Amino acid sequence: MYESIQYAKETLETEAKALIDCASRIGKEFEDAIEMILSIEGKLIVTGIGKSGLVGAKIAATLASTGTSSFFLHPSEALHGDLGMIGPKDGVLAISYSGESVELSNILPHIERFEVPMIAMTANGDSTLARYADIVLDISVHKEACPLGIAPTSSTTLTMALGDALAIALMKKRDFKREDFASFHPGGALGRQLFVKVSDIMRRENLPIVSMDTPLREAVITMSEGKLGHLLIIDDNESLHAIMSDGDLRRALMRRDFDMDSPVSKYSTKKPLTIETVEMLASEALGIIEKIPVQILPIVDGDKKIVGVIHIHDLVSAGIKSNGENG
Repeated sequence: MYESIQYAKETLETEAKALIDCASRIGKEFEDAIEMILSIEGKLIVTGIGKSGLVGAKIAATLASTGTSSFFLHPSEALHGDLGMIGPKDGVLAISYSGESVELSNILPHIERFEVPMIAMTANGDSTLARYADIVLDISVHKEACPLGIAPTSSTTLTMALGDALAIALMKKRDFKREDFASFHPGGALGRQLFVKVSDIMRRENLPIVSMDTPLREAVITMSEGKLGHLLIIDDNESLHAIMSDGDLRRALMRRDFDMDSPVSKYSTKKPLTIETVEMLASEALGIIEKIPVQILPIVDGDKKIVGVIHIHDLVSAGIKSNGENG
């Protein structure tokens, strides 16, 4: 068991050293690569075969989600028609540790015909890939973590990390913000936090609404049918007057003057907290609910008439988190 732990440590340390070594030699060619990518009016097409291809697909995905239009092109598929995906305004990022991968080398002359800029990630500056490229980023490692020195380990880790470095540098150059990231991830937690509005989640129909003078015994039935654990109580103008929660009802039961035939307004919470816009972000509404704290937040118009209601359970079920949460 302890031998395995030692192997794990050696692997991580070897790969970490590869990253540190690369960081120490980053220079002008990296800045040139960034400027080249920024100058591209089309897309950055990432290509590679084998493990380099798998890493390239991840790099393309990271770039695409952080503001750089990008997709992965498999070299073999490129030879059978997919070269048409490369346009005159595009650029290419080609990955091969040796720089001599047959499948990749076969498409390089055809890419050259398009006269698009090319960045190479390779460990061999004298390779076929390097000769075709305009800019070469060095991904050489002193040692693979594999004990046989065969399986791509340190080299693939370094290549992926260098792809991340490109993405982060481009984000900084473009002043890419949280809102921009969320726009590419509308289904993610950040997207829900920054884009989902109260109008997308609030309940509008079959709300448990009763008038101020409704006897408590009738109001309780409406509360039960409404399945909100609350009653919305309106005045003669149909404006929101009060709210009764199940907590209010329990406290009413303890009163000496409790009477099931009394008007429901007698035991309700007057002047409840409300919001007057359905355009508020759901995450902001959740922040209000958690701060008070309450379980529901009525939405009213300018005349205090009920437009809808948002319940904390609906927010949580939709995966909404308040703005103070980063998880």
